[in-house]
Amino acid sequence: MPTHHPDTAPGDLAPTGHGSAIRSAEVLVTSPDRNFVTLRLTTEDGVVGLGDATLNGRELSVASYLSDHVVPLLLGRDAHRIEDTWQFLYRSAYWRRGPVTMAAIAAVDVALWDIKAKVAGMPLYQLLGGASRTGIMAYGHASGRDLPELFDSIRDHQEQGFRSIRVQTSVPGIDAVYGVAAQPSSSGRYDYEPAQRAPLPAEEDWDTRAYLRHIPTVFEAVRSEFGPEVPLLHDGHHRMTPIQAARLGKDLEPYDLFWLEDCTPAENQEALRLVRQHTTTPLAIGEVFNTVWDYQTLVREQLVDYVRSAVTHTGGISALRRILDFAAQYQIKSGIHGPTDISPVGMAAALHLDLAIHNFGIQEYMQHGARTNEVFRQTFTFEDGYLHPGSENGLGVTYDDEAAARYPYAQAYLPFNRLKDGTVHDW
Repeated sequence: MPTHHPDTAPGDLAPTGHGSAIRSAEVLVTSPDRNFVTLRLTTEDGVVGLGDATLNGRELSVASYLSDHVVPLLLGRDAHRIEDTWQFLYRSAYWRRGPVTMAAIAAVDVALWDIKAKVAGMPLYQLLGGASRTGIMAYGHASGRDLPELFDSIRDHQEQGFRSIRVQTSVPGIDAVYGVAAQPSSSGRYDYEPAQRAPLPAEEDWDTRAYLRHIPTVFEAVRSEFGPEVPLLHDGHHRMTPIQAARLGKDLEPYDLFWLEDCTPAENQEALRLVRQHTTTPLAIGEVFNTVWDYQTLVREQLVDYVRSAVTHTGGISALRRILDFAAQYQIKSGIHGPTDISPVGMAAALHLDLAIHNFGIQEYMQHGARTNEVFRQTFTFEDGYLHPGSENGLGVTYDDEAAARYPYAQAYLPFNRLKDGTVHDW
């Protein structure tokens, strides 16, 4: 992607500090273990900031939005005007919101916070108010085609240090189910990279009634094997109607879940009223949300317990901090989205925010592969079940151009579901 060098800043916002004008803005696309889009901003005095702009399965749409529409607006602007730049990019486009726009804005926002923290000479979380805790509790993804395989996966995650475990399992009669690592994939472990590198998305099958019958028996077995203390999570991945979600939440109450995630498509926020009426199982929602408007009813009516948005897809640190402050008024906590379609840049941004906010809940953590770690050099750590962003100035992530060049973009799609009668269903 090209780098632009204008003579003046758009809107005549001249830099207020020596050398703080944005000199270059580069949109970097690489595909080590999966496709990533990264924005790299450099100021006149040579300070570099990184932002994650990855939108799984639609990566090039954000890359184009950035390079064709946003980069020309950034060059010459004062890198320290983070809030002003956020509002300018959000409001000046007129066509607001949506995953492409908000991922692009997020990349700019995080890169600017990275720059500001480096100039300040401190890790980013210090600029967000300092640490509110010593570590960030993380949960890992255990799965299996049957109970013995699932139990092995849970034990393996516990040996890695995870104290909290998400449980996903195959369902009798369904050939392929989201999140089950043991199922084959053209690109490796299923829960590591479900986006398959192919010209068309893979088709999977789905049967809600079979799922609803099976899942409570799985959690009964897991609790019997691992006891009552382990925090257990489960992801319904938007595949249930509200009344089906209410039934599952009620059926899972004896097994004391930490949360039931994405039990029903929540674009219809009022649907969660029905779920809430029938179950006390905690609910987590929001990984496909992009702005505070997606949460208005859910938060105000206390219909969820955890906010699942990613820094990368929700307008960056500035915007997600505002959402979480709103949620905190209703004792709703964070559960920031952190799978491998969030780059190490986006993950580091989440960790700095996690450490600073008061209403932290838990952090999703899927470990990236060796090739991704070669491209994105990280300083954040995972030890004894807890993450920490580290003490390096800024985000604590650097981008290796030479390594990235070895992994060019490869077209990839997430799978999709069909019911037994051929109807396309939520994946």
